[in-house]
Amino acid sequence: MKIGGTKDIKHFVRRFIQTHKEVFNGKTVIDCPAGSGFSSELLDSVGAKVEAYDLFPEFFKYKEITCKKADLESTLPVDDGYADYVLFQEGIEHLSDQIHALREMNRVLKPGGRLLLTTPNYSNLRAKMSYMLNESEQYKLMPPNQIESIWFSNTNNADKRIYFGHIFLIGIQRLKILALLSGLRIKKIHHTRVNMTSLLLLFFLYPAIVLFTYRAYKRAIRKNKDVPVGVKKKIFKDIFLLQINPMILIDGHLFVEFEKYCELGEVVESADLFNKHANTDFDT
Repeated sequence: MKIGGTKDIKHFVRRFIQTHKEVFNGKTVIDCPAGSGFSSELLDSVGAKVEAYDLFPEFFKYKEITCKKADLESTLPVDDGYADYVLFQEGIEHLSDQIHALREMNRVLKPGGRLLLTTPNYSNLRAKMSYMLNESEQYKLMPPNQIESIWFSNTNNADKRIYFGHIFLIGIQRLKILALLSGLRIKKIHHTRVNMTSLLLLFFLYPAIVLFTYRAYKRAIRKNKDVPVGVKKKIFKDIFLLQINPMILIDGHLFVEFEKYCELGEVVESADLFNKHANTDFDT
């Protein structure tokens, strides 16, 4: 993790690709959304078999690869179990149906394939403080609105498609559970750059964060009596440790590597799901 330097996540992705170039060599990688083609070009340069997709392929600039049109809120034009890696860079915060997008990532990945996802870190302390003060991702910004939160709209096409800004920002805990329900588990969190405001807040707020999170953890263990104690402790401990992780609390971006642990049809049996209303008669 860096303290100074660029805040642009694409440069951390570049460093990751270059550091792991032998891993990507010869692998099939889907870059979606591909944007200008910055990462597609890097992946191509290290020997990956790159396929680029974007809602607006006309913005793609790398001439050696043809970027195809794709909508992450629809079905990707990719076969099941096709890719070794998917690069999902700065996309999920723009999507209203985030679980659908994650399920599509699962569908196109091979068993054991990896999803590399980046998004602005809505779990760092600056973001949490900004939401408390102004219900926005930064305290200097207005809350989501129809002027600043609509980045692109195409009124000429029949679908009248709107490309949203950061309306759907997502923190690590919600991202984790949506991914789990999509057959994806966190393999590793790659840290990027320290947000200095979050670092300052950490010195004052960290003891309270640990205390309140621990109290919530103990209460969760006492409740949910239908779930085996060992299972509860494992699940809630993982959540607790993620919640108090100092690096996540100060990271400017989330850069999460997920692994496909099962197919979509196997999620119900594989994700340790417990139906709270299993014995409820909804007809009464």
